[in-house]
Amino acid sequence: MRTLIAGATVAIAMITLAGCATTPEEDPILQDKLNNLDSRTDRIERVISNQSLLNMAQSIDALQDQVRVLQGRIDELENENDALRKQQLAFYADLDHRISQMGAGGASGAPAASSPSAIAPGTEQSAYMQALDLLKNGKYPEAASALQQFLATYPKSALADNAQYWIGESYYGARDYAKAAGAFQAVLDQWPNSSKAPDALLKLGYTQFEMKQYDKARATLNDVTHRFPGTSAARLATDQLRMLSAGAGAGGGSSSSSGTGASPGGGTG
Repeated sequence: MRTLIAGATVAIAMITLAGCATTPEEDPILQDKLNNLDSRTDRIERVISNQSLLNMAQSIDALQDQVRVLQGRIDELENENDALRKQQLAFYADLDHRISQMGAGGASGAPAASSPSAIAPGTEQSAYMQALDLLKNGKYPEAASALQQFLATYPKSALADNAQYWIGESYYGARDYAKAAGAFQAVLDQWPNSSKAPDALLKLGYTQFEMKQYDKARATLNDVTHRFPGTSAARLATDQLRMLSAGAGAGGGSSSSSGTGASPGGGTG
């Protein structure tokens, strides 16, 4: 646009000069016309510039509005995911709690559906259930501490692998993913044939995903599908792998895409 205006200015000046025998400086009328043309050119350029700036400002405002809307939705999803994480963790902890009660009832000859009051305080079963109650109520640091105390007191317990697994879940619920990964790995190292092993390996992959260790997460989740085919852990691992393949982990995936904060079908005693 500026080039066209400049070209027009030169053309008009040449035509005008062609009909005059004097230079613009010597002809006040011609000089006035040229000054007027320069002034009009400047005004046109200012209008064009101001309109471009206005359009740009409007575009920026529109983008900022979209970002605010998206951020609000992300916050909503994160809150929903946290609530779902707590609900599922409570559900599986309660399931483990109930099955442990059944085991205690069977060992004593009492009915399988024994109540918490039927278990003597200060016993192995009561210590385990009290720790799970803390976890179920979202008291993650207290649950981790209680479960660690349980393992220190009853290192040979038949529930030791479960307790170690729930330590990992306690750290995971508290979003301490590094400690959660260590706890889940301990299940795999010390009890490789445990019923908790598929879920421990799955949740190890989840913690790696949360820590943005996407290559490690992909390898771990693939290991779940190969070592434990046909399990719910393998199915959830496959779902997470699809997300990774779709690019969820390429730029730093959100925590909400990691599945659940609870054992995916592994909350059985």
